[in-house]
Amino acid sequence: MFTGMDEVDWASMGHAYGPADDVPELLRGLASADPAEREAALDGMYTAVHHQGDVYDSTLACIPFLLELVASPDVQDRGAIVELLTSIGGIDLDDDELDPEDEEFEDAANYAMAAAAVAAGADVFVGLLDDPDAGVRLAAPCALAMLHGDPARVLDLLRGRLGREQDTEVRLALVEAVGRIALRHEALRAESVTWLTTLLAPDRPPGLRLSALTQLARCAPGLLPDDVASTATALLRATDGAGAMAGGSGNGTGNGNGPAVPGSGSEAAGGDGEGPGAPWADDLLRTLHSALGDRVDDRIALLAGQLTSADPAQRTDAVWMCHGLIRAWRGPYDEVVRLVGAQLDDPDPLLHGAAVSLLESLFGLALPAADALAERVRAADGDRPADRRALVALARLGDPRAVPALARALEQPDLPRDAAFAVPYLGDRATPLVPALRRRLGEVALDEQLYDRAAPLLTGLAGVRAAEALPEVLRVLRGAPARGGEWVTEAALRALTSFGAGALPAAPELRALLGDAASRPSSSVVAAAARALWAATGDVAGVLPVLRELLAADGPDERRAAAAALGAVGSAAADAAPALRELLTSPERWLRMDAAAALWRVTGEARESLPVLRTAWEENRYGRVEIAECLAEMGPSAGPAAPLLRAELARPRRHNVLDGGSGSHDIEQDERLLTLCRAALRGHV
Repeated sequence: MFTGMDEVDWASMGHAYGPADDVPELLRGLASADPAEREAALDGMYTAVHHQGDVYDSTLACIPFLLELVASPDVQDRGAIVELLTSIGGIDLDDDELDPEDEEFEDAANYAMAAAAVAAGADVFVGLLDDPDAGVRLAAPCALAMLHGDPARVLDLLRGRLGREQDTEVRLALVEAVGRIALRHEALRAESVTWLTTLLAPDRPPGLRLSALTQLARCAPGLLPDDVASTATALLRATDGAGAMAGGSGNGTGNGNGPAVPGSGSEAAGGDGEGPGAPWADDLLRTLHSALGDRVDDRIALLAGQLTSADPAQRTDAVWMCHGLIRAWRGPYDEVVRLVGAQLDDPDPLLHGAAVSLLESLFGLALPAADALAERVRAADGDRPADRRALVALARLGDPRAVPALARALEQPDLPRDAAFAVPYLGDRATPLVPALRRRLGEVALDEQLYDRAAPLLTGLAGVRAAEALPEVLRVLRGAPARGGEWVTEAALRALTSFGAGALPAAPELRALLGDAASRPSSSVVAAAARALWAATGDVAGVLPVLRELLAADGPDERRAAAAALGAVGSAAADAAPALRELLTSPERWLRMDAAAALWRVTGEARESLPVLRTAWEENRYGRVEIAECLAEMGPSAGPAAPLLRAELARPRRHNVLDGGSGSHDIEQDERLLTLCRAALRGHV
């Protein structure tokens, strides 16, 4: 084994952490008899030689030796090596990705060479389909489907093996591999789909039927039964209570009608086969959910079935699947949310923790679970994170039952920031909390930690418009430290703005912030001070010159801050209209949008602003909430934008979905967009 490995100039090659002279040691470690050494070597391959999916020259040099390891029956844990090879060689590249003029040409070329090198040795995977090691057999189907150059032969091999395979998870891997072939090879799709359809027959084991249903959802969604959700739920229930996955599912000819092959004794007892908590069921359901895509009603029905399972682990996974669905897609979620709320009294900490995490992120959509949240908050016997999340979720609903618990939270030595930030959602119902908010704000140290400690309290006071807290807010405004002080200054100014005329005694402080240009703070602070001064005094002469000066600044941030402040001043700032008009043709798309909204608010005329806002709607989906708010203010004048609003309401996917990430307020913002679209459409539908 490893013939010629020492002749390779590994030191001249590289990987993620430098020279690759340590690779021979990693390769030998993969063949070690010591499980710990094998694990460390595999970890080293993934972290250095195949770091985050990258392919280096050293990765390419490893491929022959990795194939040699896979072919050796004396090597243990070969399934993991098969998976490594599948990852190295399984990246699809379009021809246009191999443009020598492209800066990433070398990387793309490495991926292509890796795919070719692994494919050239892929016959080694054929012999692994009947390997004695179930872990090897589990990894082989995917490797064959993705890497072998003769997919028609692979399809026959997979179907033939299914009739002889007794391990449940391996059988499911065979079905999944056929689904991969159907997706990757158009010429074999019809044949693959026909075979998958035979696995839906009532005499097939429920887990196998669920797997086939999942693959059909991926490669032939038009062939799914109309009642796909109830079918999947029934199969899931059957796997919960079934014994072994007995019964053949194909023969050597691949027609799916082979003789029955009973499962092993351990499977019949539920050890490796079907039964409560079958480890593969959740993976199948996740794949099925992903394949169903925008079929939101079907996915909701499927989740309802999962959330009423007898298995707490399955219900926990269902809650996390709800996260993914509701974050990305709009839909009628009342029943699902009610079922999630029903998990709050489950003793399983993972389950109720997942449930409160979801409900906290839903804001107003959590309403069907309000009673369950209130009961959870009432019964809380400490300051556990799950209990506090339930409190935040209840407060975000504006539910007055949150107030007593919030009062207790505000008395804790370590202020729970999330609870204080939730106070504004209660509006006037939070008035009883004002004394505690004031006291806590009056106690915070005026040091470099001021923002972290004061911002939640200032936000809470602003939400209640508690002008009686003026002394405490002014103390923070005056004592903000030089480092990081502008953030807390802005938070204090937002609170003063909410106080309106109640902040009149703060006018000297506010005018000082608008003083000489040379001594002014940042543009965002100046704009915030101007808004607060206007709200307190109504003195447009005191704020308009400064805002117009900001509007003419070089930076787009300064001009955006000024435009937003002028919009807040409204018609009293009509003299700034010409300057705002000039910004309607700015190359900065956010600035164009802000200027158009401000121009409408200072002139009350939609003629010039509306075309810019309509264009901004199409150009920048992340600005749609602000645009819809402006359109709702316009009333009938926004009529020409009605088609955009109707199209948004008809769109099933949330406007702010990001691939690979999400924000804590994404759902709230999208639901706000829908509310504003409906408001804007009133009167000209």
